[in-house]
Amino acid sequence: MESIDSFNDPRLSPGGTVAPGAYRAAWQHALAMPVHQGAFTEVTTQPYNSDATHYRDHSASNGGGGGGYSTGRIAALAVDPAHRGVLYAGGADGGVFRSADDGATWTPIADHLPSLSVGSLAVAPDGALWLGTGEATTAFDNYLGSGVYRLADPSKATFADSDHLGAGELDNSSIHQLRFDPEANYAFAATSHGVYRRALNAGSSTAWQKVLAPCAGVGITGVACGTSQYYADIADDLVVQPGSGGKRLLANVAWRGGASYNGFYYSDDAGTTWRLANPQGAVNPRDIGNATFAYAADGSKLYVALESPALYNKNTGAQAPYSILAGVFVSNSGDVNGPYNQIATSSKLADSGSAMKLTVMGPGYQPGTQAWYDQSLAVDPADPNHLYLGLEELYETRNGGTSWNTVGRYWNFGLDCFSYQPSANTCDGNVMHSDQHALAFSNWPGRAPEVYAGNDGGVFARPTAQTAQTAPGWRNLNASGTLRTLQYYSVGAGRLPGGGDAVWGGLQDNGVSLAAPTGATYSYTYPGTTTPVTEQLNPRGEMASPFGGDGGDQLVNPANGCQTVGEYTNLAMSLTNNCGYTANDDGTPSGITSIDPQDPNARFIAPFGADAKDPGYWVAGGQYVYANTRTWQSTSGADWQRIADAGAGRSVSAIASQRDASGDHVVWAAWCGACNPGDTFGRGIMTNYGGSWHQSPLPAQFPIRYVQGITIDPADPTGATVYAAISGFSRHWNEGPGAGFGHLWRTTDGGSTWQDVSGPDGASDQLVDAPANRVLIAPGGTLVVATDLGLFTDDVKADGLGHWKRLGLTDTTATGNLPNAAAVYLSPNPDGTSVYVATHGRGIWRTPMP
Repeated sequence: MESIDSFNDPRLSPGGTVAPGAYRAAWQHALAMPVHQGAFTEVTTQPYNSDATHYRDHSASNGGGGGGYSTGRIAALAVDPAHRGVLYAGGADGGVFRSADDGATWTPIADHLPSLSVGSLAVAPDGALWLGTGEATTAFDNYLGSGVYRLADPSKATFADSDHLGAGELDNSSIHQLRFDPEANYAFAATSHGVYRRALNAGSSTAWQKVLAPCAGVGITGVACGTSQYYADIADDLVVQPGSGGKRLLANVAWRGGASYNGFYYSDDAGTTWRLANPQGAVNPRDIGNATFAYAADGSKLYVALESPALYNKNTGAQAPYSILAGVFVSNSGDVNGPYNQIATSSKLADSGSAMKLTVMGPGYQPGTQAWYDQSLAVDPADPNHLYLGLEELYETRNGGTSWNTVGRYWNFGLDCFSYQPSANTCDGNVMHSDQHALAFSNWPGRAPEVYAGNDGGVFARPTAQTAQTAPGWRNLNASGTLRTLQYYSVGAGRLPGGGDAVWGGLQDNGVSLAAPTGATYSYTYPGTTTPVTEQLNPRGEMASPFGGDGGDQLVNPANGCQTVGEYTNLAMSLTNNCGYTANDDGTPSGITSIDPQDPNARFIAPFGADAKDPGYWVAGGQYVYANTRTWQSTSGADWQRIADAGAGRSVSAIASQRDASGDHVVWAAWCGACNPGDTFGRGIMTNYGGSWHQSPLPAQFPIRYVQGITIDPADPTGATVYAAISGFSRHWNEGPGAGFGHLWRTTDGGSTWQDVSGPDGASDQLVDAPANRVLIAPGGTLVVATDLGLFTDDVKADGLGHWKRLGLTDTTATGNLPNAAAVYLSPNPDGTSVYVATHGRGIWRTPMP
């Protein structure tokens, strides 16, 4: 939840809502801007092996847990029934990938759409592939979508902006599900703003019609929704009941935390009018949260996976529930009103071979603890009693829920079969990456039917006839490294002794990756020994994962690429001086040291870095601002010294330091508090410029939005010239008070005054009105800003401030452009000739320094 908020809060502050059209307007503006010619090269093209040998540190790594090859979160899957071996996978912010060889290799087919955030994929009866943008797992609009697209020949063609369906009414929505009702000739979209439909044969510009939004009085009346519209009308799922002639639809409309409109809704006239169901039996109609429906192919059974708002809202602490799963239920009549029988509980699933059993994983994290987020359900088309359930793990029943087996464990850690010594590890292959989001089935002629699972680590597959006991294991469809949807928060690079760069990056739910040239070596003397060990950093042409869990900000020594500090979350930093390499296959000796300062209120992804002119001085920010002068000799969190306090309830969102001419370190820190969008949202900038810590007096025009980046101009030896990158959308689209305008502001007098340097509002070369994330100043003085819509430059010396160009190729569809995933971090290569760009969905890229 914190991970999602860390991406959500900056983009939605201050008010929490963005008007439809914001993303597409920014995209159209970017297409019309002047261009600074520069090609991009993809860096993270090797397979990413989270189980690579010699990167299995016992305290910092997930290596050895069994997850294997990974990529970023897969939010949607579809199988092409007409083309054997053709699959489609949608990344959370990575676009759509196609495989023509049943997952052996993948090709991106949507890189140049306005939004690469995927919520749903579905193959229509005529063979076209429909793409619903706006990721579905969050229920909000944080990974902004640009509507629905239809690709007529998906097995060969690629998506273009001209494939858009509708008139913009679904812009900025999360599209949770696309369903087809060929008997009634409709397509349906379950979205974060209700249920929409359109005729299957309607023209591309025909608007989607909203048919169910209880709070808005659409499709049904008399539903009391209160005054808040922020959580209103969230449609989580929709299905068409088989055998109903296309007339009966079921929809789950619910907010995970509970709302008066939460419930199951059904229509008997293909979506024109709706009724609120009154489920009987085991389902409590007063405790309906996020739900997923799955019908047996013949309509004889209706299964439901259900999250409980009552459990979700329980107090934290000793009384907090270990799971928020209400259960899995079946209506044996297929009727949405039931009666329902309960066929799974958290404890029943925990006893099915789960790695999340209380006696294995420990308290606080049992099956269904994230049922608001990771939830999928599917019935084998050939057997109404054969069901797959995705929560954190993947479960299977072959007898309608009488018994279950964990067929995709969280990991192997804690199990009796597990050992860090490979020869002693006897665990089977029923393990995959955690957090399940998508399920699909194949049934091609001449091939055994298979089930495909998409999760936070990619795509996995196995025959539906395969059982956990007789033939454990999964085909890992991420092994080629061509399904590249890695969601980076950061990037940094340093030289290696034999040449080339070690490129590091922190990832959402996939640790910290290390990309080193194939064959690269590093000589290191382990503490307590005298003989150097020559480490083979990348003998197999793969990226490794020295740090596990989530990966946040990253600091790399430009002169030594094996020296890096990586963040788990919330400023929990760890340091390695040898690339995190462990000399032995069993993960020993440790090469990673925790230097966590134990900040009480750090952001999920908290900032830190080295002084721009003094590599012997580091700064970091949580509630407190910290400095560290021991740097690569650090041995614990005590090496960080508090130098300022942002204040109770505040968290530093961006930080920078630069030694001035007198030898003092000028530090700037932006903060938020409260950081969640709403009436209490606040932000500010503090600095010790001038000798003592104080708040910069921001002018009334300075946007009340999240300050995502702070950069000190190295050309000013006093540290008084600073740029602040502002996230979110301007007052044109953001409904929050004080949202303001502009995405880049500058001070030249130590913060006494600030100016918007985004360019005149409405000018063709104004900086794009999309979330700005980082600012880099090239050696020649050119400004480079990373935004959710790519990179933009301002050659200040040639053009003056406020005249921006899109960085890329004139032809936006040409190879060599940066895909339109959010560009969230910039870092120069060690010699300053190029820039590494971290995207939150399409990996790391590199372009010449402008």
